[in-house]
Amino acid sequence: MKSGLDVIPAKSGVQIAALDSRLRGNDVSRESSINNARVPRMLRLPKNRFYLSPAVLMLTLVCCAGVSAAPPLSQVAVPAAGATLLSDQNPSTSATPGDVLRDENLVAWCIVPFDKAKRGPAERALMLKELGITRCAYDWRQEHVPTFEQEILEYKKQGIEYFAFWSTHDEALALFQKYDLHPQIWQMIGGDTGTTDAEKTENAAKAMTALAQRTAELKCPLGLYNHGGWTGEPRNLVAVCRRLREMGFPHVGIVYNFHHGHDHIADWKESFELMKPYLLCLNLNGMNDGAQPKILGIGKGQHELDMIRVVTESGYRGPIGIIDHREELDARESLQENLDGLRWVRKELQQPGSGGPAPQKKN
Repeated sequence: MKSGLDVIPAKSGVQIAALDSRLRGNDVSRESSINNARVPRMLRLPKNRFYLSPAVLMLTLVCCAGVSAAPPLSQVAVPAAGATLLSDQNPSTSATPGDVLRDENLVAWCIVPFDKAKRGPAERALMLKELGITRCAYDWRQEHVPTFEQEILEYKKQGIEYFAFWSTHDEALALFQKYDLHPQIWQMIGGDTGTTDAEKTENAAKAMTALAQRTAELKCPLGLYNHGGWTGEPRNLVAVCRRLREMGFPHVGIVYNFHHGHDHIADWKESFELMKPYLLCLNLNGMNDGAQPKILGIGKGQHELDMIRVVTESGYRGPIGIIDHREELDARESLQENLDGLRWVRKELQQPGSGGPAPQKKN
């Protein structure tokens, strides 16, 4: 089994430093990692995410185990250069169906250019706080570039995590360095030219290499984003992700969106299991056959309850996104609609029928 850490010789005065925890992949036991060394369990403290220095670790082991000597420092696990630590996402034995859907695990998405109210950074951050949503994936258009920095400051003010950034922009990347932020970078795959899947995979991976290198330097996880076409197919997302990891970019993962995945309603269980080891975030949506409509509140479609059940029963513990993506709606209204729908889904997952009548689509 692999993990995102290398075992390297420890040197005097070296502390075990925690890197950014944004890469919230959910299945550490599978191919969501960098190298072959696992982190010793005594070093992993998921709730607090801090690590002991080698000297303190040795003393702790001696005192607690009653042994005369601690393991050599050469066996202490230290983050590899450019690595990002994974949270321990193994499901608790006491977890109930739908726990991954709890409010504190949610990420707001598509709430900037799509917001009918056209909120600015301060209004948006306050709205998220009032709704109880503590993380935001930031999408933008050229008109929003001048307020990139204000967005960061307003999120800090309201306690909102700057969770992800859509695509790239030099000003934004410079600000991430200035404020020591390491958001996920969500990017569609390009360069998928070729006549065979193997050629397309290789060419797509090569086309993403420059961005993969840059995001690695910034310690920002890079999420390959499904948006239709060949590159939006689960098997192709996984193939490109695997190839980039083989090329030395273990921070690359997948961001999957229900609203771009209507073609995989029927085979969702198989598609999800294929992507699960690589998922950085899963964005939900109401799901009807034929994408009628494409964007729909959670709980108001034919299929999302069963699709979400697959997710919760799999043990996935990664982030869950809820979207606005409707220019005709106030972002607050659409987010609240999805929050209400998720609460209904959670009840139905725990006990069918306990959620009461299913949410109704607005006319």
